[in-house]
Amino acid sequence: MHSMKITLPFATLTLTAAALAALTPAVTPAWAMTQDEALQASLLPGWQMEGGHHMAGLSLVLAPGWKTYWRSPGEAGIPPLFDWSGSQNVKAVYVHWPSPVVFHTNGLQTVGYKGDVVLPLEVVPVVPGQPIVLKAQVDMGICKDICMPAQVSVSADLPNPGTDYPAVRAALKARPASAAQAGVGRVACEVEPIADGLRLTATVDIPDQGRDEAVVFEPADRSIWVAQSVTSRSGSRLTSVTELVGPSGVPFALDRSGLRLTVLGGARAVEIAGCPAP
Repeated sequence: MHSMKITLPFATLTLTAAALAALTPAVTPAWAMTQDEALQASLLPGWQMEGGHHMAGLSLVLAPGWKTYWRSPGEAGIPPLFDWSGSQNVKAVYVHWPSPVVFHTNGLQTVGYKGDVVLPLEVVPVVPGQPIVLKAQVDMGICKDICMPAQVSVSADLPNPGTDYPAVRAALKARPASAAQAGVGRVACEVEPIADGLRLTATVDIPDQGRDEAVVFEPADRSIWVAQSVTSRSGSRLTSVTELVGPSGVPFALDRSGLRLTVLGGARAVEIAGCPAP
């Protein structure tokens, strides 16, 4: 039996290729995308809280594969900066950060969010009960295969009493658990001087938080540089080691009560205030 060779006309082949191309979505490489294609930002006006404060939300919608950073993004991250100076009847704004996740890129650890995220904003008015106009300019970093600086400007009139926003409620619920909520036991930090600062070893008795546990250290003094921590677990005890370098470049006195530890690894982070001596 002879095999049969079937030859399609050239026009048919051309049509088939064109049809396949039409069915295949175009993928724009990260380096060719503009900020507006990678990131969309808006303010959710929210509602008035008991006591006169107002809860709003900053909605960040990232293109597939893109991420942005948490308040303490790690050595290779870009911390977001907020400017509220164009607002009216606004005394202060507190950002309530949902639990972030850890990313590993080229051996470096960064902390942030992937996809869409809402940052709840607690607005303190100068005169409670009077109209509030919230305006924000946010400088931040967004990354995929590359990283780019981004700047967004958003504004909204905050209504009284306003409307409940499920996305803001969900983000508030996703904030890190407290030490008590997470069942944290003994917490202690051993401090030893090094040439240009301090080496800090924290031991925390805490239930296993899942894969890739990491600890983020945040001193009260934001001018102190913090190295990426090295974290390990033995049973119920988590040990994390980092180095702190102050502006002077020499050992310094650490404010233990102002030190904040955030344990990452599970669906919800755990936040620990203060780290006493062993």
